[in-house]
Amino acid sequence: MFQTFDATTSPAQGPARLAGLRAALAAAGLQGFLVPRADAHQGEYVARRDERLSWLTGFTGSAGFCIVLPDVAGIFIDGRYRVQVKHQVDLGHFTPVPWPEEQPGDWIRAHLAEGVIGFDPWLHTADEIARIETALEGHGVTLSPVASNPLDRIWTDQPAPPAGRAFPHPDELAGETSAAKRLRLGAALAKAGRKAAVITLPDSLCWLLNIRGADVPRNPVLHGFAVLHDDGRLTLYADPAKFDDAVHAHLGDHVTIRPPSAFVPALHTLAGPVQVDPKTAPLAVTLELHEAGIEVAGGDDPCRLPKACKTPAEIAGMREAHLRDGAAMVEFLCWLDDTAPKGGLTEIDVVSALEGFRRATNALHDISFDTICGAGPNGAIMHYRVTDGSNRPVRLNELLLVDSGAQYPDGTTDITRTIAVGDPGQEARECYTRVLQGLIAISRVRWPRGLAGRDLDALARFNLWLAGMDYDHGTGHGVGAFLSVHEGPQRIARISEVPLEPGMILSNEPGYYREGAFGIRLENLIVVEEAADLGDHRRQLSFETLTFAPFDRRLILPDLLAPGEREWVDGYHARVLELIGPRLTAQARDWLTAAAAPL
Repeated sequence: MFQTFDATTSPAQGPARLAGLRAALAAAGLQGFLVPRADAHQGEYVARRDERLSWLTGFTGSAGFCIVLPDVAGIFIDGRYRVQVKHQVDLGHFTPVPWPEEQPGDWIRAHLAEGVIGFDPWLHTADEIARIETALEGHGVTLSPVASNPLDRIWTDQPAPPAGRAFPHPDELAGETSAAKRLRLGAALAKAGRKAAVITLPDSLCWLLNIRGADVPRNPVLHGFAVLHDDGRLTLYADPAKFDDAVHAHLGDHVTIRPPSAFVPALHTLAGPVQVDPKTAPLAVTLELHEAGIEVAGGDDPCRLPKACKTPAEIAGMREAHLRDGAAMVEFLCWLDDTAPKGGLTEIDVVSALEGFRRATNALHDISFDTICGAGPNGAIMHYRVTDGSNRPVRLNELLLVDSGAQYPDGTTDITRTIAVGDPGQEARECYTRVLQGLIAISRVRWPRGLAGRDLDALARFNLWLAGMDYDHGTGHGVGAFLSVHEGPQRIARISEVPLEPGMILSNEPGYYREGAFGIRLENLIVVEEAADLGDHRRQLSFETLTFAPFDRRLILPDLLAPGEREWVDGYHARVLELIGPRLTAQARDWLTAAAAPL
């Protein structure tokens, strides 16, 4: 009998849990197992029940996975988490692996000569498993789906599935009714010769149905699976207890709600072809359809691109949400500028104060993610989350990085500012100014239609590259409208091939991080729009900036900026004063007048 464990997580518990998992694998005749961050809905953020990677290893980042073999357990993390992972896992038992530079298939070949590695097909996409299997061709190792997850069997007090209540999202904020969306997407399925599509992403479900939920921390989304038919009918497989009469009335007669247990049997009754997204849907969906002899047609989640291109109503809501949030941010920055130099503040104090200013708007639904507040060297941990154990004082002559956001019923915000507490030195100012130059470059760019985020990413890095600097994360992620703060498929990143289209909202967040010293990141949200015609009649796109809060002028080296960059900063600050000033208390308005003065 293998050992079982409780739900708490710490590096000290990792070795015993790892030993317990290996014992369970040996009993099942497996030589390894894949432990992903993802849940069955493949969202970036997961419920407590699905924190398998954190429970096993102690690592709490939002991306990564572990491959457990008999003699080694590799924890794969990208550039955002290479500092964080060292502090969160027992390095004597878990080996950090730089990913995607090192791919899982190649790593397995190097560490296991033969055997069977199990995986839970509900927690991995078809594309993900296919890439590993391709890399293992001709090797003595195979992958095998398991009917029962061995990690769940040893996690005896695994939390229950989330049971958050659904609630309507008003059509006037969405800009289109759910019925219109379903008919439009159903017609596209019919045109492509598909009878139905399976939808598994929580934000896709909520967008399509104009509802919101409470199944995932900080993201107003609902867990469930759905089948959309080519005539616009939809069956949602989710806990019926989450839906009250108001939600049923909002959904209308052509949406049927059935319990999650009915989902797999229903898959076996569908008429094909059925569209399944191999990049986002769990492989189990495809396996069940194949078992029933139903034709599977690969294709994108039909909601992802329409959801990314916001309606005029959604953009208007996002603008208002950012003005409200900008006022809360300026009140916070004014308070911080007065309080921090006196000493006595900690990172937790800063996080609590900022949330308090947002709650004072009387419009806050929740924060959009756990606030990242890194003082001094903690700022170099890109996705740092302060705990009682790591809580650091905010000290004089250091940088303070604060990355935060809010969920309002009319929009989602995400903003990062790096602030000087005292005098952090000339080198910090140069690094800050080069990061600012990257943000300015993205803010000012015009580009021909058809280009993707990968075509713009280098603009944000150019001035950092000139000084031998860079950052190990993308320049921008997509953002939902009162949905997930990280939304696909749009991105500004080297790997993004999705063309940018009007209405897409993204972050603009270059950075620079020096381990053990400081971190710098600056972030505004931007929306793609049609660019003004400059006379040659070429159709181009540009960005409108949504975020309005000042940058720290004390950290800007004006002589390092080109004339056009200086003009952009002064123009942006004038706009902040114009739009945010009337929403402020007298003290904060006076502070902003000085903070937004021309360079």
